[in-house]
Amino acid sequence: MLFRLLSSVSRKASSVLFRAPLAMKPQVVFVLGGPGAGKGTQCAKIVETYGYTHLSAGDLLRAERARPDSKDGQLIESYIKEGKIVPVEITINLLRKAMEETMRQDQEKFRFLIDGFPRNEDNLQGWTSAMRERADVRFVLFFDCSNQVCIDRCLERGKSSGRTDDNRESLEKRIQTYLQSTRPIIDLYMKQGKVRTVDASRGVEEVFSDVRKVLDQEV
Repeated sequence: MLFRLLSSVSRKASSVLFRAPLAMKPQVVFVLGGPGAGKGTQCAKIVETYGYTHLSAGDLLRAERARPDSKDGQLIESYIKEGKIVPVEITINLLRKAMEETMRQDQEKFRFLIDGFPRNEDNLQGWTSAMRERADVRFVLFFDCSNQVCIDRCLERGKSSGRTDDNRESLEKRIQTYLQSTRPIIDLYMKQGKVRTVDASRGVEEVFSDVRKVLDQEV
């Protein structure tokens, strides 16, 4: 009787020990695609359906910039004003803190959608250096959409969004940056077999139907 009890306790303890590191290590999906590809819309639906936590690199930077006691707020503001890319260390630190805080509040919340990152090679190198041992990148969810569809969507969005970069001149520059800087990152992950491509040129529900197929296979 005592032997069976001890064996049961031992098995349970071993199970907990093997599960704990996996549960505490963030499981990350990078969400990439051009401006207007629908990343934010689809991320919201994934969160609602699958319980992922959505982290937008841009939103985190804007929130940090607006925080009165931020030590990086002024630096972020200066980079954004000058049209420069914020140092990758700042962005990764914000992502890391957001993941840690989410998991501190609920250890079951260890699956993350990181939207709009990595945008370029510097982002990728910074992530690899700082986060390779701290988080697992499961795959890249790539919303593939033609440049013209992206532009048309952003121009339509700009009528009500109030975003100053939703105009044709800015959009053309953003798309060129995406093609020159972000697509090579997608291609790199594609060679590693880690890209799941979804045709994002269709309606929201059609796109999400394919997203569900991808996520259901990855569970």
